[in-house]
Amino acid sequence: MQLSFAPMEGITSCLFRRTHAACFPGADRYFAPFLAPDGSGRCRDGAWRDLRPENNPNGLPVPQILCNRAEPFLTVARELAAMGYTEVNLNAGCPSSTVVPKHKGAGMLLDLSSLDDFLADVFSRCPLRVSVKTRLGLESSEEFPAILEIYRRYPLAELIVHARDRAGMYRSRPDIGAFAAAFPSCPFPVCYNGSVVDRKSFHAVTDAVPELDRVMLGRGAAADPALFRELRGGEALEKDELRVFLARYEAVLLASGIGEHYTLGRLKELWFYIGALFPADARGLKRLRKAQDLAEYRSAAERLFVGQGFQRGAHFVG
Repeated sequence: MQLSFAPMEGITSCLFRRTHAACFPGADRYFAPFLAPDGSGRCRDGAWRDLRPENNPNGLPVPQILCNRAEPFLTVARELAAMGYTEVNLNAGCPSSTVVPKHKGAGMLLDLSSLDDFLADVFSRCPLRVSVKTRLGLESSEEFPAILEIYRRYPLAELIVHARDRAGMYRSRPDIGAFAAAFPSCPFPVCYNGSVVDRKSFHAVTDAVPELDRVMLGRGAAADPALFRELRGGEALEKDELRVFLARYEAVLLASGIGEHYTLGRLKELWFYIGALFPADARGLKRLRKAQDLAEYRSAAERLFVGQGFQRGAHFVG
């Protein structure tokens, strides 16, 4: 089984990927947060820094592009190829209300004819293998057969299916039945994504599709960094190793020179998910969220760890 860590903006930077791989081996691949090129194919400098080979000593991640025009997509792909990348992922699944109205992310599913034209142009000229991360539809998973018919026309390196429609955002129950029904008709490798947060949810998918050999973890792995290990038959996360991981991540952030304010923000973003492991200490989590500097954060985090709120095996919900 190939297990991948999903791209998560604000979470899975090269600094996080490096720390996670060192502390919790088990992910076969990491996907980097999306690049969002402008009309000329230019991206933020910070996004490029995240992908530089020297900043990814454990191996190159799979870069993702959020874009609905072929030329900027291809411009970025060529630059990635020059950096040594061999694959790029198209984001056709982001459900954000700031993205979809621009016909990007899941908004690409608004017009299947335009999606078809985009893919035809990209596949005719892209120097890299192209994979796609998609949703089942905009309003309903019943849209997926028509969407899949478009994808089937192209030699995708992989189709990653977030098994929800866009309307479901991250709240609705994944439609494993719709995923399972579509799986046999896919002529390319298929990866499941969507609310795999523990062994039970993992086996719900693999039991429904016994032939499935690829699963992507996102929010579940952000909440429980040992989840990859556990799904491979290893031990569940221990409180002390979580404490070590967070301290190491903080040190890596500070050593990068990004400053205490940015470091605090990144740690709080991660704790939005990790907080699920402390279901019995809502007051302690509130104290951590309100921390104004690293000293307050460290004090709040330590109180959580010495308290009785940690629940081994708890998982992220929502």
